[in-house]
Amino acid sequence: MRPAKPGPRTKPPEERRDELMTAAQRLFLEHGAGPTTIEQITTAAGVAKGTFYLYFSSKEDVLTALGDRYAREHLERIRAAVDERPADDWAGKLTAWAGTSVVSYLDSIHLHDVAFYEARTPTREGLVDNIVIDHLSELLQAGVDAGAWTVADPRFTAVFLFSGCHGVVDDAYAKEKRVNRSRLVERLEQLCFRAVGLPSD
Repeated sequence: MRPAKPGPRTKPPEERRDELMTAAQRLFLEHGAGPTTIEQITTAAGVAKGTFYLYFSSKEDVLTALGDRYAREHLERIRAAVDERPADDWAGKLTAWAGTSVVSYLDSIHLHDVAFYEARTPTREGLVDNIVIDHLSELLQAGVDAGAWTVADPRFTAVFLFSGCHGVVDDAYAKEKRVNRSRLVERLEQLCFRAVGLPSD
């Protein structure tokens, strides 16, 4: 039997970049972004220090990439939950958005804080110009088109609900020793329903 051919010595660029991001994420969560060095990131990823600069210009660049990846994964969870609902179950879709938004945020709040707040200052544009708001705006517009609810300005309402969701989760996380997720989800669902003119009982 012939021996198996060895695999390629170099990995695809996207895979190598993802490995560097994952190594950085683990170190940032353990030690914080500030104290973590680029050399520690490359050592954890098993690559030479110079390899880092083929993909990123600085730690801040990695944080930006981690923020983008976080947003994509957060949206994937929301989209999957919304898409599980029947096509004409608009109340169910909005409920899924509210519940998954809260749970996903709480499940990954430490990573969120590292990616968006450590070693860099959030911008006003970054707080309101993101794919999660875009998806919610599209959902609200689709509900309007289907006659499921009345929303004068889907984008305005999406920004309001997204910002409100983050605000109430942050408030509960800061003030409660153990966040009551069920109560938080229920209250956000009621707020979402009122925002689109659906009964909230």
